[in-house]
Amino acid sequence: MEWYVTHVFTGQEARVQEYIEREVERLNLQEKVGRVLIPTEDVVEMRDGKKRVKKRTFFPGYLLIEMTLAKETQHLVTSTPGVIGFIGGTKNEPQPIQQHEVDRIFGRVEETAGTVRMEIPFGVDDKVKITDGPFKEFQGSITEINEEKKKLKVLVSIFGRETPVEVDFLQVSTNFTE
Repeated sequence: MEWYVTHVFTGQEARVQEYIEREVERLNLQEKVGRVLIPTEDVVEMRDGKKRVKKRTFFPGYLLIEMTLAKETQHLVTSTPGVIGFIGGTKNEPQPIQQHEVDRIFGRVEETAGTVRMEIPFGVDDKVKITDGPFKEFQGSITEINEEKKKLKVLVSIFGRETPVEVDFLQVSTNFTE
C-alpha cells in the first residue's frame, strides 16, 4: 500500500473520512485500503476569556489515504461526496506521495501528539479590556506578548499616566465597546 493525497472541500475532511471508512467496510476493501488520515493538532483558543480546545488540521482541504491503487479503490475515492480528486499524477493515474513526505507528516503529527498548542488571538497594539484582577474594567493596548508564561503587558491609564501592567491571557477580552 502507498499513501495518496486527495483534495476535498475544506471543512468536509471528517465527513469524507467517515464516508470512505464506512464504504471500505461495506465493500469489504480492507485489504486494499488502509488508514484514512486527517493530520491534526490540538489548539487552545482564547475566546471571551475562556479556554477552548479544538482540533486544527495541518492541511485544510486535504486527506491522506493509504491504499493499493486499483480501479475499485480509485473509484471509491473519486466518487465520494466532497472529494475533488487526487493530488499529483493525471486524472486517470494518481501518483503516491514519496515515503520521506509521509514520514515528515507523521513526524509532525507525533511531535504534537499529547501537547496542546496555544493560539493567541492577540497582537501588539490590540485594544483590550481587563476582565479580572486588580485592574478589572481598565482598557488599554497590548505592548508585549509572552507566549511561554501566557502573559500580556497592557498599557493602561492610571491617574492620567500610561502604566504597563502584566495580566494573564485569561484576564483580558477583545470584545468590548469603548
